[in-house]
Amino acid sequence: MVAPERVLVVDDEQDLAESCAWFLKRAGLDADCATSAQQAMDLMAKAPFALVVTDVRMPKMSGMELLGAIKSRDPDVEVLLLTGYPDLQAAVAAIKQGAFDYLAKPYAEKDLLDRVRKALAHRRMKDRNEGLKERLRSGPSGRLLIHRSAAFAATVAMLERAARTDASVLLLGESGTGKELLAHHLHDTSVRAGRPFVPVDCASVPTELFESEMFGHVKGAFTGAANDKLGLFQVADGGTLFFDELAELPIGFQPKLLRAIQERSVRPVGQSGQVQVDVRIVAATNRNLQREVDEGRFRADLFYRLDVVRIEVPPLRERAGDVDALVEHFVHRFGDPVGIRGVAPDAAEVLRAYHWPGNVRQLRNAIERACALGHPPELQLDDLPPELSTGTAQLPAAETAVGGTFQEMKARRIAAMESSYIEGLLKKHHGNVTHCSEEAGMTRSAFQKLMQKHGIRSSDFRG
Repeated sequence: MVAPERVLVVDDEQDLAESCAWFLKRAGLDADCATSAQQAMDLMAKAPFALVVTDVRMPKMSGMELLGAIKSRDPDVEVLLLTGYPDLQAAVAAIKQGAFDYLAKPYAEKDLLDRVRKALAHRRMKDRNEGLKERLRSGPSGRLLIHRSAAFAATVAMLERAARTDASVLLLGESGTGKELLAHHLHDTSVRAGRPFVPVDCASVPTELFESEMFGHVKGAFTGAANDKLGLFQVADGGTLFFDELAELPIGFQPKLLRAIQERSVRPVGQSGQVQVDVRIVAATNRNLQREVDEGRFRADLFYRLDVVRIEVPPLRERAGDVDALVEHFVHRFGDPVGIRGVAPDAAEVLRAYHWPGNVRQLRNAIERACALGHPPELQLDDLPPELSTGTAQLPAAETAVGGTFQEMKARRIAAMESSYIEGLLKKHHGNVTHCSEEAGMTRSAFQKLMQKHGIRSSDFRG
């Protein structure tokens, strides 16, 4: 992994390059300098850099040309352009080509340091999230929305219409349906493409640290705050901030988030002044937010502020034809390296018939596991996870009888499927709830709530 604080300053005027690098070193960063684009490329070939700060107007190779060369070699390197001839069209062109930001000279040292820290914070976030890093390296093509169904095509079309505006978008759907992938697609097809896309897993941030994570803090703001820290709102400035597992947002933080969205500014913990931010908000949840509001667990005003464009993501079982398309895609991805080129007819039929309670995430995991353990040239029925090949997804015969209203019959069948699926996982993992929730593509708390709903105890499956 690249050292996150390593910065290269490029300017054909040696005094300016050296003074800028010295200023960054004084701020605690590991900085070096080069006096030409070619020298910069030579230095980057010898040692990795997280950020390049370069002048635009230079002889032989301009800063814009250097930007293109850097991005073609390593798209993850952030680039900050400096120029004494500010030009709005040039700034827009630079951002589209992948520059993190554009700063006019002469600049205040505070402005430069602020932009450098934002760029480095964005780079560190990409490095921490290896899945996001892999997708960013491959560009939008690495975030393909694989589908053949009309249901999912309608969802994508609605999303792309929403991308033309800056309206907040709320994605609703079961766990594993691809809500984060859709949020990425929204970002990639909007005018903010090329700027930061910052995901926030609301379920994984400790309640007491939420404000610091989102708004940042200044040195000494609280015990352990040894340095200034940018919040995720500032890291996402100019781009998209994606709140996943929105229903897990701490109730005490919700009014502060509402104020930040409405006023387009944040106040870092321990700082008296506000910091202006420009972000587009996208949120996702697999819970019924209206019910959360009615039961007092989610603020109504924040819900209405986020629920401007609501997009409901259909589960995989309602996307006829998509299972075949996704299986083909995942077999190509995970099977090619080990010589697996296809799926046997009986295995393909089982994959089509399965209910997929964990949706696309569960299907991906199943194919990856099967490819890892299967034998070339194609996946066999025995290669599939036991809950698929043994028919765990089939409903008990008593539940297939017709009786009562359609909604009552539907509720009985869903309850039977959920109960059977949970018990199958608990048997497989000997009552280990953490392992079960990971395979199901759910948070541990969500899996436990589902167990409570059906009166299932993990202790009954241990030993």
